Amino acid sequence: MIPVVPLVVAGAAAAAGYLTGQRRWNARRQALLERLEGARQAIAPALVDEARRAGLPAPVRAFLAEAVPEGSRMIAGVEMAHEGEFDSAATGKPRWGAFTSRQTVVTCRPGFLWEARIAGPARLKIAVHDAYVAGEGILEAAIGGAITLVRQQDSADLARGELMRFLAESPLYPTVLLPGEGVRWVAGGARSAIATLTDGNVRTSLQFRFGADGLVESVYADARARLQGKAVQHMPWEGRWSRWESRGGYLVPLEGEVAWLLPEGRRPYWRGKLTDIRFVPA
Repeated sequence: MIPVVPLVVAGAAAAAGYLTGQRRWNARRQALLERLEGARQAIAPALVDEARRAGLPAPVRAFLAEAVPEGSRMIAGVEMAHEGEFDSAATGKPRWGAFTSRQTVVTCRPGFLWEARIAGPARLKIAVHDAYVAGEGILEAAIGGAITLVRQQDSADLARGELMRFLAESPLYPTVLLPGEGVRWVAGGARSAIATLTDGNVRTSLQFRFGADGLVESVYADARARLQGKAVQHMPWEGRWSRWESRGGYLVPLEGEVAWLLPEGRRPYWRGKLTDIRFVPA
């Protein structure tokens, strides 16, 4: 006969450990949000006028005229929710899992916290924190928020990659692309321009490509850090935006996809759509 009491004790200990892990995960989330808010800086002036677009490359000026009407409030922050699918396999056959997420963005000083729940094997839910806070990149993943799978931070490559994500997602908070908000533009052609964003010691650049409608069609980097096992490779990377609609007085994309551009071909790993967006005005 199997002893019942030891099994009960072991089960209770495991459950207690799991709950402790979840509490730590939630405390970590709260600490990241407090750091994000603590790094916030004031935005001035608070309103957008035509003078803010002076000197921009033509496709950027045309895009911002559509996305940010004159007289709009500058965006100080955004609260968003998404749903979609994520490929957790770095190589070989893709392993797509459904996800839901929420994201908090502060535009000045640039930062964000993306909190996701991704469907894993055996019906497990993987909790993820992907963040850029006060100049630091942070990536954490845990089963149910309790059993740690990944925890990365204090890496120059990760910080650049997370600031790149902030810049790539800027069409969702387009006032950050105006002069005076930290982004510097260089003309790149009739339908493209290079944006460079500097935050302290962290700097990143992306090529913005505009469609025939004048809206951002894609963003491209010729090198972004990609973890392969324990090795870091720098590979071309691309994000695509689509289905633009007016939300809160701004024109924003509701769907997106990001992918690595590998020697063997394009490999998407994130596809999602916006389910809610709320702007915090300056």
